[in-house]
Amino acid sequence: MHCPFCQHEDTRVIDSRVSEDGATIRRRRECEQCGERFNTFETAEIKLPSVVKGDGRRETFDEGKLRTGFMRALQKRPVGSEQVDAAVRAVVEDLRRSGEREVPSLRIGELVMRELKKLDHVAYVRFASVYRSFEDVQAFREEIERLERDLPAIEGLQLPLLGEAVQRKAKS
Repeated sequence: MHCPFCQHEDTRVIDSRVSEDGATIRRRRECEQCGERFNTFETAEIKLPSVVKGDGRRETFDEGKLRTGFMRALQKRPVGSEQVDAAVRAVVEDLRRSGEREVPSLRIGELVMRELKKLDHVAYVRFASVYRSFEDVQAFREEIERLERDLPAIEGLQLPLLGEAVQRKAKS
């Protein structure tokens, strides 16, 4: 590996560690010429299916776009980057395991919604509002009611949705 500082061709590995999930190896390297140290990360390259968009176009799967979608929905929400990474990995793993050569973008959206539902209900509703193209407030309300019906109440882990917040405000 070339040194990113002086472009020397020889660097040596000082330390190697496997990530918690076992999917990545972090290598600490040192340049034999300039002595600078840097990290490299090694992951398996996995062929993921192409994405078939709503208009029929086909695109190469882009994990960056997937992560951006999660980050937009989770903006200003109390969810750590490790949790986002785990959610992205779960979606990628599902796509890889599917064995399909092409996957509709709608399927990816459903996988994202599944993971967001586990992470943060507000982010889930945000994403659903764009993904399902809500036209009015009633559509929002119906999705929130569906979410509250489908999920058991997880006290203390997530903030309440619309119904509980409105009830508390009305009592005040």
